[in-house]
Amino acid sequence: MTAIALTGRLKSVFLEVQEFFFLSGKALRRLVTPPFYYREFALQMDRIGVGSLFIIVLTGTFTGMVMALQFLAQLKPFAATSYVGGMVAVTMVKELGPVLSALMVAGRVGSAITAELGTMVVTEQIDAMAVEGTDVIRRLVTPRLAAILISLPLLTVITDTVSLLGGYLIAGGYDIKPAMYFASVTQFMFFIDYLEGLVKPLVFGFIIAMMGCYVGLNTAGGAAGVGNAAKRTVVLSSVLILVTDFFLAKLIVTFR
Repeated sequence: MTAIALTGRLKSVFLEVQEFFFLSGKALRRLVTPPFYYREFALQMDRIGVGSLFIIVLTGTFTGMVMALQFLAQLKPFAATSYVGGMVAVTMVKELGPVLSALMVAGRVGSAITAELGTMVVTEQIDAMAVEGTDVIRRLVTPRLAAILISLPLLTVITDTVSLLGGYLIAGGYDIKPAMYFASVTQFMFFIDYLEGLVKPLVFGFIIAMMGCYVGLNTAGGAAGVGNAAKRTVVLSSVLILVTDFFLAKLIVTFR
């Protein structure tokens, strides 16, 4: 009985993965084929991009400050505090900036997407749209995917920028001049590092958008089901972001 239950569970997991990729493929195809819902896209850009600015700036500033503080403590015995700007840049641009931005957006936006779509499912609004002949994926999924794919890289750039400025707020207290601080950034950073810092948010944004939409469109169980679905989206998105980050870093290091 246990073996049968395990087999059934594995089959269910594989079916969910298959359905997730089917939904992703349909959404990606609709990104480049008309008609486009520009009004919905603009609304999602405002909610996802502009609405996330405060938490992104706050996260980036204090992360940069704490990273600079830690690096200064480690570099001071070696009289190498002039390299703190480069170390903050490498850490934030390549890893922490994309990952932290994605985790913040997953918590704020991913759960909101799931809750919104899940509520439409349990109140049968999705069924009504389908009966009217509306392409649900084009109307609800594609604008959210497009908005996140554009917003998250921009939010990541903002996170990296304010983290460097936050790092300098701490480094300035150690008599490190602005020219010295930002010159070390160019010494440590190369083109592929900036490219890595922009590719990762694209992948993470895809994960957040599609996970939020997939879980939302498969919500069941009324109000309690919506809450559980939102929680599931945040957990799954966060885990996938961290796992994917490792494999992307490994791939980039391999071809560096």
